[in-house]
Amino acid sequence: MNDRPSSTRQPAPDPSARKTSPQDASGTAARKPATTPPSAIEPVTAPGVVPDVPLAPLATLEEAQLEWDDTAPQATDYGDVYFSTHDGRAETVHVFLDSNRLSERFRDWQEARPFVIGETGFGTGLNILCAAQRFLATAPAEARLHVISVEKHPMRAADLERALSAWPDLASLAKPLVAQWPAAVLGVHRLWLDERITLDLHFGDAVERLSRLEGGVDAWFLDGFSPSKNPEMWSPELFAAMAGVSRPTATFATFTAAGFVRRGLRAAGFVWRKVPGHGMKREMICGELDEPTAAARAELMGLDASPASGHSPMQEHAVRGALHPLRHEQPWTQPPQPAPVSRETHVAVLGAGIAGTSCAEALARRGVKVTLIDAGTPGARASGNRQGALYVKLAAETNPASRFQLAALQYSRRWLARLDPEQTLWSASGVLQLATSERERKRQQRFLDNHPLPEALLTPVSASEASRIAGSEIAFDGLFYPVAGWVRPSALCQHLAATPGICFLQARIEAIQSLEAEENGTIGNGAPRWQLQTSDGTSMEVDQLIVALGEQTHLPEPLAHLPLQPIRGQVSEITVASEQAAGLPMLDSVVCAGGYVSPCQRHADGSVTLSFGATFAPRDEDEAVREADHAANVAELRSALPAFVAAWEQGRGVRLEDDDWQGRVAWRAASPDKSPLAGPAPDAAQWREDYAAMAFDAKKRVPQSSGAHLPGLWLSTAHGSRGFTTAPLCAELIASQLCGEPLPMERELAEHLHPGRRLIRDIVQRR
Repeated sequence: MNDRPSSTRQPAPDPSARKTSPQDASGTAARKPATTPPSAIEPVTAPGVVPDVPLAPLATLEEAQLEWDDTAPQATDYGDVYFSTHDGRAETVHVFLDSNRLSERFRDWQEARPFVIGETGFGTGLNILCAAQRFLATAPAEARLHVISVEKHPMRAADLERALSAWPDLASLAKPLVAQWPAAVLGVHRLWLDERITLDLHFGDAVERLSRLEGGVDAWFLDGFSPSKNPEMWSPELFAAMAGVSRPTATFATFTAAGFVRRGLRAAGFVWRKVPGHGMKREMICGELDEPTAAARAELMGLDASPASGHSPMQEHAVRGALHPLRHEQPWTQPPQPAPVSRETHVAVLGAGIAGTSCAEALARRGVKVTLIDAGTPGARASGNRQGALYVKLAAETNPASRFQLAALQYSRRWLARLDPEQTLWSASGVLQLATSERERKRQQRFLDNHPLPEALLTPVSASEASRIAGSEIAFDGLFYPVAGWVRPSALCQHLAATPGICFLQARIEAIQSLEAEENGTIGNGAPRWQLQTSDGTSMEVDQLIVALGEQTHLPEPLAHLPLQPIRGQVSEITVASEQAAGLPMLDSVVCAGGYVSPCQRHADGSVTLSFGATFAPRDEDEAVREADHAANVAELRSALPAFVAAWEQGRGVRLEDDDWQGRVAWRAASPDKSPLAGPAPDAAQWREDYAAMAFDAKKRVPQSSGAHLPGLWLSTAHGSRGFTTAPLCAELIASQLCGEPLPMERELAEHLHPGRRLIRDIVQRR
């Protein structure tokens, strides 16, 4: 199977198919009776339901193998071209843009959520860049576009750049695409082509990828290789997956009119009609969901099934959730229906560390009004160190936590590069993870055996290679993460808090309260409301609330059940004046073992600071900086990098333990399973009532009702020591859920992060 774009050499139309009267492509969005005969293909699923396909293994994907005719690539494995330099762009405009009526739909788009395009086969990205260009030319200034495109065999970045060079007027969109192009590894990769255009690349098999998509598509581009060359890309399972993630008014268009494609689409719930093709191609097809499938999708998504209603959200789903059929194995993870969000929506974020400031930035980027609240200044507590490592430690065997961490690392790197291309707030130094014991060496080897990942993400290194990367002698083998590095935590948080659209309020919140609601936790126009009371007696009301506090003692009452564990950590710092720093060793990358050490941070006056640590002390409430903890940090550093420490001590003329050091103490919150809690806040009392039967049989007595949530209340917490890696992607997840957008990760990863997961365990264990 291949997910790359279409050829201009298409098979002739199926002569046995009954031809309908030609219609102008501009009529494709109108709902019309099916012009197709009864389907000869049995439906794969119920109308509008995604096929049940297992999650694919985490692995490197085979990149596209190409031959070139100037700037026109051809796939050698399929004997087909991606486009023709003579008329490929004109075909894109006719088949996908005009036949989906995009100019008119973009022009009339008034919804706060983005218009969503889904594509089966990214290839060179020509279709998407043309659609993005059309969007920028015709859509209202406040409208947003979201593109989802699947690709099984991604091009290399250099090949992508070469292919797109054929169209210089697309350069402003092609440049950020190439700059952010991800490694060829299975997963969801979120990129930004423009301030208003988001691109989600779903690398992997099209059916498998679409079957775990959380989101609704408005228009489809069916553009795999031609059916005669790659029939698997036109399978009934793919069409069923498309229908299962379509909005009720979704349209589609494709260059082919092959009979088995028409029959497969019809079986999945799409009606089609033939219209004139492009150039020498006599016919193509376009269409939309039929009435029964559209009604089924509206019901599943929690929308009014009546077309006359505009498929507006149903209030009864605001707490219980919808979007996809109930998840029978884990029904509690069903997300709530997004409340109406507009530019007048006011969201408060409690906590101005990296979790809170990244949430605030993600919402402000979408045009949402945000008030960021903290008792201190941004980045003043656990996010207040001079340096913080951007790193992960992946499990030897694949699990959801490792999948999420790897996705988060890749996302954070792209996010930081877009936020601060000059790297004043972060450094792309890479991270070395040393195997300082035989046990760790074996664990790393098991990880490599289980995860064939590209070298752009991770590579094993010998001690000599590690020494070259670090710029200092290292005695251990290890793993090198080229996309990792370090950040300036406090400066980054302050930068995020200054994002336009964010108002910072320095105040201590003593209590939060859901306002009285007319129905299901909502009031008036269907939007939830929360009241926040400050320590000085004032109060404020907001539409939605995100709690991004780290320490359990600060959590307001509706969230007191969360299993957060505060971990005390002390970091050590040694600052050396410029005249004394010249002869000191300087690391070129972050090095992690039992602790971590970052490359020295250089200051404007020429001085440098060496930061290393940190201790790990659960249930320790001592606020004092302790000499014993500094000694422990030094011992860990000496164990991992003895040559570096020896050279530093020689240059300073004093033992590291006795140098002029300073320490900083902070508490980071962790969950029992070490993964963050990110998503909608569960209604704990209701869950204990609804799922009480699971205490007697957790497998056979799972109540088939979705979990109740506290309307408009969200969480991003328990990021532990990896918050600068995990918090930005969690923020994007919450912003996407809150604004009714496709999610930036697979459904299983969003379920893994759900804040109610420990609550279910407590119910099962009768706690």
